Amino acid sequence: MSNEQTKITVNYPEAAETLKKLLGLKGSPVAIRFAPTKAHIPAGIPELDKTIRHCSMVNLARTEGKIFYAPAERHECNGGAWSLGLKEITPTLKNGEFYFKLGKFDSDAACKRTIESIPHLDTCETYATLYAPLEKTPFSPQVVVIVTTPRNMLKLAQASLFRLGGRICAEFAGIQSVCADATAQTYLSGKPNFSLGCDGSRRFSGIGDDEMVMGFPAEMLPEIISALSIIIGAAGSK
Repeated sequence: MSNEQTKITVNYPEAAETLKKLLGLKGSPVAIRFAPTKAHIPAGIPELDKTIRHCSMVNLARTEGKIFYAPAERHECNGGAWSLGLKEITPTLKNGEFYFKLGKFDSDAACKRTIESIPHLDTCETYATLYAPLEKTPFSPQVVVIVTTPRNMLKLAQASLFRLGGRICAEFAGIQSVCADATAQTYLSGKPNFSLGCDGSRRFSGIGDDEMVMGFPAEMLPEIISALSIIIGAAGSK
């Protein structure tokens, strides 16, 4: 099966290099794709050989240049796997008990309300998630995730609005930031999303205290690259 799923050709190595140069990124932008079946995984991409969280998988691509796919059994975090469409939601996550016991909410009811608003793909519609540093991606990504400083997030927000203007409405809840906020929400909405990160992703995926998380639809890559070059050089930019 062809891994080319977009009609507009994008030079991913060039786009990644531009993002790195303009923003001074510490690591790579991360290309992510959802594979509904094993047949949708391009030949030559290896399965991840360990069981970790989605946010840690993003970090492997971001900081170590790893390219791989991860089926449901390789996803350690049940909340992340559920939001990405890989697994059914667990009873304790659904009823609020899980995050309530972690001390994140005043009541299990408050937790349940939050979980019910978490963006997620339909259960088990995803066979595996694919990851690669953007400059080396062997597949056409659906979402691009960037971890960087608030100043750079400002520039990315401005680039997102450069062509059409308007307002950015970021959605986050302080939990499931890289999986639900930056990946699932972005994929489902077709709009960029910004997140402050969460305790889990900051603990397990190398997000620094001075960094945030952003996801944007891969279809927006050409316009974000073009706009960034203008915005960063504009007279009113800091």
